[in-house]
Amino acid sequence: MGVAYFEERAVAKVPSSPQACSSSQVHMAPKLFARSGLPGHGRQGICWAAGCELLRLTAMSYCIGLLSIAAKLNLLVLLLSAVCFCSCLSDRIPEFALTKTEESDLKEENGAESIAEDDLDPEDLEVFYPTHQWQTVRPGQAVPAGLHVRLNLQTGEREARLPDNKNEKSDMKDQKKRKRLDEMHVSSNSFTSQELKEALAKMKEKEKAESTAEQKANVGDVRKRFRPIEELKKEFEELNMKIETDFELMVKLIHKFNSSSSTLDEKVAALYDLEYYVHQVDNAKDFLSLGGLQLVINGLNSTEPVLKEHSAFVLGAALSSNPKVQVEAIEGGALQKLLVILATEQPLAVKKKALFALSSMLRHFPYAQLQFLKLGGLQVLRNLFKEKGTGALHVRVVTLLYDLIVEKMLLEDSQNQEDQMEERIQQYRQVNLVPAVVEQGWCVIISNLLALPEHDTREKVLKTVRVLMAACRDGFQVDHALGTTLSMLRTEYEELAAEEQREGDKDGYFKELLSSINTIIQELRSGHLQSDL
Repeated sequence: MGVAYFEERAVAKVPSSPQACSSSQVHMAPKLFARSGLPGHGRQGICWAAGCELLRLTAMSYCIGLLSIAAKLNLLVLLLSAVCFCSCLSDRIPEFALTKTEESDLKEENGAESIAEDDLDPEDLEVFYPTHQWQTVRPGQAVPAGLHVRLNLQTGEREARLPDNKNEKSDMKDQKKRKRLDEMHVSSNSFTSQELKEALAKMKEKEKAESTAEQKANVGDVRKRFRPIEELKKEFEELNMKIETDFELMVKLIHKFNSSSSTLDEKVAALYDLEYYVHQVDNAKDFLSLGGLQLVINGLNSTEPVLKEHSAFVLGAALSSNPKVQVEAIEGGALQKLLVILATEQPLAVKKKALFALSSMLRHFPYAQLQFLKLGGLQVLRNLFKEKGTGALHVRVVTLLYDLIVEKMLLEDSQNQEDQMEERIQQYRQVNLVPAVVEQGWCVIISNLLALPEHDTREKVLKTVRVLMAACRDGFQVDHALGTTLSMLRTEYEELAAEEQREGDKDGYFKELLSSINTIIQELRSGHLQSDL
């Protein structure tokens, strides 16, 4: 196509007769190549020079008409051979074209590409000068860091502006960064390793200076808000404060309680503080060695009810899970004094604390349980159910009996064959608690407590009934009130258990109570069948 175009231009410029030929027209063909803008050096330049010379000869022969037809054909073949030779030598031009693309056409076709190339050239960037108003960012403009940039959805153009004053603090890091870069005179040229080290050193020095200024400001703020430790130490020394051990504190409290010059309130306050300390096993032993245990045992005989109450409270705290103190207490006559308080007319608060101390003494102490039975302790507790205003003690008494019975059962079922354990089992075998409970009519007393409305009370009573089922079966079977109560409770707890199950609680509290009731009813019915047989 390029050859045809060239031939058309060449023929158009050649005169129709030999007389019309001129030197300028004869040399017209090489000039066409010059205007084409193609390279004229190297292998490609040789090719174009040869082609131009051949075309010039062809034009001259055409003008003067001196060549024959055979000669013209030979020149044409030579021209084509030169063209082919040039195309073979060229490894950079994909096609041989003699057309010239105008510069304006290239600009129109590659407008977008030229803009993209301009964007990548840092020397040609146009700087965007921001203000506090939104301005349009034109293509090719360089936007400084730290500006607020948005895309206007109505116009489709990017806009930028300076940040608000409220956000100046949030942009502080960017400003500091730009400041450091300005001080280092950053340019687009490459840096040597030494220059980079110097720049990093400047950055570290700048950051260190800034952090030092911030630390000084923080230190000043801390000094305003807090006092130095040296000043606090001086004040503590002036107050003559001294850290005392629990032992030293108990010595002071025991002395205050035992002092005749102390008032009633001071003695009560001393007992109140002592109860806190003797909860610990080691402190309770120290309390015993200091003679404090016997003082509080004697305090059970006080004529002041408040002293009786707090003395029993301290005694119960010291006795809890402390065998050494339990032995000393029962040898000091604490059991008899506690039973006297429970058997006589006393305020309810005093009896509560006395029952607490009695429970702490009896648990895990078979000798004390044996002495309790010998002193008529069960009868004393039974009489509490006859007194008015002692309903709060009933559940505590049943819980105590349940714990003592289960304690003995678990120990007898234990597989431990140690000599010490065997001796302990022999001690428990001397305590005939269950026969005494049945003999004194506790089966009916306990079953009657199922009529109470509290679920927690019913739970504890049901556990005690199940533990006493083997011993109290006959009494439970003849107790028609118990059968009626169990039927009512089963109906009530069936509804509560169904409601729990609807709420997603498959193993709820009421389901456990219902299971205990059903077990008791089934055991009573099986006992009836065995008796009938």
